[in-house]
Parts: sequence; C-alpha cells; structure tokens
Amino acid sequence: MNVEHLLVLADPASPYLAHLRRLAPGVRLTIGLSEEQLAPAIEQAQVLLVGAQKKEVLRALLPRARSLRWIHALSAGVENLLFEELIQSPLPLTNSKGVYSGSLGEFALAAMLFFAKDLRRLVRQQSEARWEQFSPVELRGQTLGILGYGDIGRAVAERARPFGMRVLACRRQPSRSAGDALVDELYPLERRREMIASSDYLLLALPHTSGTHRLMGELELGAMKPGAVLINIGRGGTVDEQALVKALEEGRLRGAALDVFESEPLPMGHAFWRLDNVLLSPHCADQTPTWREDAVALFLKNLERFDKGEPLLNVVDKAAGY
Repeated sequence: MNVEHLLVLADPASPYLAHLRRLAPGVRLTIGLSEEQLAPAIEQAQVLLVGAQKKEVLRALLPRARSLRWIHALSAGVENLLFEELIQSPLPLTNSKGVYSGSLGEFALAAMLFFAKDLRRLVRQQSEARWEQFSPVELRGQTLGILGYGDIGRAVAERARPFGMRVLACRRQPSRSAGDALVDELYPLERRREMIASSDYLLLALPHTSGTHRLMGELELGAMKPGAVLINIGRGGTVDEQALVKALEEGRLRGAALDVFESEPLPMGHAFWRLDNVLLSPHCADQTPTWREDAVALFLKNLERFDKGEPLLNVVDKAAGY
C-alpha cells in the first residue's frame, strides 16, 4: 500500500526530521510529543514512527489507530515502548537494529585497548610529568567472550578478530550463529558461566527483558577471571550493579567499561563515578554525528518495502522484547 499519512512521535524541532521531510516529500507528516498534538491524525495514519520513547503517549493513541498498519522505532532497543496491548496487537513493530552496531563495536574495541594499554595511567603520569615505564598488554592472544551474540556482538567480533583475539559467543538460540567464521566456540545461555570463566574481556550486548534482568549477577561476576574486564554496551538492567561495584572495589576485576546503567542519568554519589578502574560513558557511545540520519535512512528503506508489500526488515518479537 502507498503510505499517505505518517505519524511521528518526536520533538517537532528535532533536526533529523528535516532529513525525513526531504526524502519523503509525498507523505503527509504529523509530528508531536503529546497525545494532544497527535490525536487529530491518529485515525488516518497508516504508519507510526517513534523517535521519542514515550510509552504512555503510544498507549493512549493505540486504541484509536484504526488505519495503522506498522510501527517503527528509531532506536534499537524497544523494551521501554512495549506494553500488553501492543504486544497482543497484530501490528508489526520494527526497530533500527544494525544502525548503531559499528559505533558500539568501535567503543568496545576502544575499551579493551584502554585497559590493555593502561591509558588512564599514561594520562596520569603525563599530568604529573612522571617518567615511569611499565608493560602494556597486547590484545593478541586474549579471549573475548560475548554474552548476547546478536548484531552488536558480531560487530565487536569483526573488530576484535584482526587484533588476533579468540572469540567466544553465547546466545539464547546458538543455532542462529552456527558456522559463524568469527566465533571459535559457541555456547547456549545455560552454559554462560563456562564461557565467562574463559574470557579475558567479557562483552555484554544483551537486551533488557524479564529473562535478562540482572543476568550478570554475583555468580557470573564471581566466575570471571581475576583481572578480567567487563564491557557493557547492551542495557544497564542486565547487570547487578551492587555486585559489580563490590568486585571492582575488591580488585577482583581489572576494570569495567560501561555505556549503560540501571538508572540514567547515573545518580550523583554512585560508586562508578569515583572508581578509577571504571571507564564511564554516559550512554552516548553510538551517538555519532549522523546517528539519527542513519536511523531515518533505515526507516525510509523499510517504508519503501512497506509500500511494495515486501517483508519488513528488523521485525521485533514483541513477546520476547527484542
């Protein structure tokens, strides 16, 4: 079907919307952040584009969305959008999986190098004008374990392989990665501690669902090698932060690189702010200069497929949450 009316849940002042208007000139747009702004057009719109994760607005609009045939999220994670009526609805929900994988892969590699080369020590010694040689570590020959081997996890594996790293991967459905040339060994989720125990660097790239909530708990952290590094670019709620702080304070881990947290913004006074074995990123590792335009470009590619009646890309399993 040809889309005539597109509803956009976003701030009308968002710069990336100019990109949308320019590339979809024949589509009528209604843009807003509130139910009041979007309600007049909800009955006519065939597609809803979600740029701001306001679940309460989406929930209020859905019962009146008589013409709606598809919802697309500009984010990769959709757990903050889902509610029971949407999960049960036959409406397909797609996301922007793949758009952010490259930048997150680079961040993960930078985090590994940060600890391997002890960059914090270099900066500190330079600021103190102190000449003190030490032995940095190579990534070559080290083992990278990836818990949550989806699109993002694979992007990290692609970048780690040229450094000579061994790659282990763990996912809920390991058969989906069977034969992957980037992976030396594949683990089902129930064997995750076995993989964790073999990893020098452990990458978390998990969605936050009921099944992954604090999946990286005290037992999993206890299974990590002494001196290993934890990197989380998935969701903060998949880690027991209190147990992680304890492991870091006690020096059982070399460090942690974190782009996501249970509470965001990270509260003042949180231990992560003061720990010098934590590399902290304020959930912006994937916010490159073109991240929104890239996400819009993927949406427009999907819109073209929708118009042609072709299968949509990145259809979310709403019941699973990703």
